[in-house]
Parts: sequence; structure tokens; C-alpha cells
Amino acid sequence: MALPREYLGEDCALARALEIVGERWTLLIVRDAFYGVRRFSDFRDHLGIPRAVLTDRLNLLVEHAILERSVGPSGRDEYALTPKGQRLWPAMWSLMSWGNDFYQGGRPRRPFTHNGCGGLLGAEGVCAECQAIPAPSELTVHPSRSKSTRRKADLVSQALTQPHPLLAPIGEAG
Repeated sequence: MALPREYLGEDCALARALEIVGERWTLLIVRDAFYGVRRFSDFRDHLGIPRAVLTDRLNLLVEHAILERSVGPSGRDEYALTPKGQRLWPAMWSLMSWGNDFYQGGRPRRPFTHNGCGGLLGAEGVCAECQAIPAPSELTVHPSRSKSTRRKADLVSQALTQPHPLLAPIGEAG
């Protein structure tokens, strides 16, 4: 039996937020949306997520106005973060930094730089160079520093082998 999505006994803002973004795969979908993933097939291929699960998570994120669905040039649905979805960035960055500190040996696998000055984004979300707290649209994600020889061949993984501005669409037009 599947666990319920709701935390009925909790009168708490965190519980309400987890009802939307707390299920398996959801934050990885949001992370990929920050990377600029727009198309269903690109989310699926990059994450290796089952089609039915991805459909469910995307529908939930659209229903709660975290993602917006539109028809792309190809005539297929595309997804983009809404302003409400972009407000998840500080939480996403905090979780990535926490994971770096405690599960990646203290060094980020993918550095993020502030477009304005080129400074590295620190664990607290502050640019090490200018001390600003950049918005996601002011950041560039850089290729992984991982020495892994296992490279994924999907379009998103390939795009992320080069510096890429957050929120800029990844994928072929059409």
C-alpha cells in the first residue's frame, strides 16, 4: 500500500510543502527544471524515472503552479518553473550544499558561479566574490568535477558538460 501524500495530523507549513515537493523524484524534477529541462522526454531520459511517475509528478507540480505547461514549437508539452517554483531555489541550494558537505566530501560536484562577477556560490547561497545572493537567473552551473568514467548519453547530461545558465532551456528546438 502506498503511503498517503498528506500529513493530516500536522498543522505545519513544512508538512504542507512536503505534500507537494516531498515525494521521491519531485525535487530532482525541480532541479532539472532549474537546469533548463523543458520536455517530458528529457526529464525521463536524464532521470531514468518511470513514465507514469513522471506524469504524476509533473501534473502535481503544474496543479500547484510550481511548473507551467505550454505547447512547445514541436507541438508537444513543455514545462518551465513559475515564479512560485523559482522561490524553491534557496531550499534546493541548501539541500545541494548539505549533500556536498556530508555526502560528497565537502566539495561541490557541480560548481555554480554568479554571472555578474564570476564568483563561486558558497554553501549559504552567497557569492564568494561580491557577497550578493544571486537569483537563479543570475547563476551558471558548470560541469561536474566528478572523476567518474560513467557518463550518461542523454541530451541533458551532454548539455551539462559545458557551463549552462540556470533556467535557460536545454534541448533541441522543436
